[in-house]
Amino acid sequence: MQRKRLWALMAVLAMVIAACGDGTEETTTTADQGEDTTTTEMMDTTTTTEAMAELGTPERPIQVLFVPSVDTQVIVSGGEVMKEALEEATGLSFEVKVPTSYAATVEEMCAAPEETMGFIPGFGYVLASNLCGVDVAFKAIRFGYGVYWAQILVPRDSGIESVEDLDGLTWAVPDLGSTSGYLVPLLLLDEAGVEPAEIVEAGGHGNAALAVFRGDADFATTFFSPPLIFEGDPWSFGDSPDVPDDLIADCGPTDEDDPDLYCGENFRVLDARASTITEAPDIVQEVKILTISPEIPNDTLSFGPDFPADLRAQIEEALLAFAAECEDNDDCAWNDSIGNQDFYGWTGIEPATDAEYDDLRTVVELAGIDLDDLE
Repeated sequence: MQRKRLWALMAVLAMVIAACGDGTEETTTTADQGEDTTTTEMMDTTTTTEAMAELGTPERPIQVLFVPSVDTQVIVSGGEVMKEALEEATGLSFEVKVPTSYAATVEEMCAAPEETMGFIPGFGYVLASNLCGVDVAFKAIRFGYGVYWAQILVPRDSGIESVEDLDGLTWAVPDLGSTSGYLVPLLLLDEAGVEPAEIVEAGGHGNAALAVFRGDADFATTFFSPPLIFEGDPWSFGDSPDVPDDLIADCGPTDEDDPDLYCGENFRVLDARASTITEAPDIVQEVKILTISPEIPNDTLSFGPDFPADLRAQIEEALLAFAAECEDNDDCAWNDSIGNQDFYGWTGIEPATDAEYDDLRTVVELAGIDLDDLE
């Protein structure tokens, strides 16, 4: 019995050896056998890289970035008007984008230096220029001015008469990256020794003004644009920035459908309060301008540092023509876009140079402001 079992065991071993062979000549592997397997097809695999689409085509549109300083829907709808005008004039394709913050706008321009153009304020431009070489092309013109100012708004009945009176109060700002809404006023407050109790980000210049109107903040800082005066001398720096006392009672919207803020027939308000008159038609009666800052260079249209020169030249020419349509015609597409007072309120554009922003660059350096301050 033992001999039979031995012969049976030897027979089984022989069958196993025959089945396994020498392990080299007839090995077959499949994907089911795990990561160590190989196939003939894998040995023949070739790698190809698709060529990047040409900039300005539908597959790779030029990115037009707008900082979120006013209502995003207003920017998007007005930006689409500009996009259509640029596409018609140049034959290029564009895409309108509103990043989540001023800082995000700068970051996107630096991350895509060949593809981006951005409508960014002075401080944002200085930081973008310092960070990655973003280059200014145009500055905004607003009713003949290539500069603007920051303003401090307070309730008329608050008893606040000086910047020093703001110490320990609640401060509403449009955005911590806003040049006129936060960065320049921050220096004004610091020079006066003012430390606010709280800073509230309102989400736009109009919203910051409304925060004071509604009692959600003790003071606010926003942009100031000079009033339009149709009879008499035009406003000049050194004049009172606020509405004359004898006109305050007559301030209000002119038209329910498309309102402007007038005080009487010959005095038009153009500062941040003007964008709030639908929600607060009596805002001038309730909120006054305490003071304004020194001059600030206007917002910019800037290009990514590696943006193609030939495409840039086409776009610059198209933008100048787009703005020029409004020189003798108020009913123009520009006024439905960036010229709309609910948008950025640019009444025109003018070529700008980097040197014009040197004073802001000095402020950035002295204040130690960097991109983190724009978050």
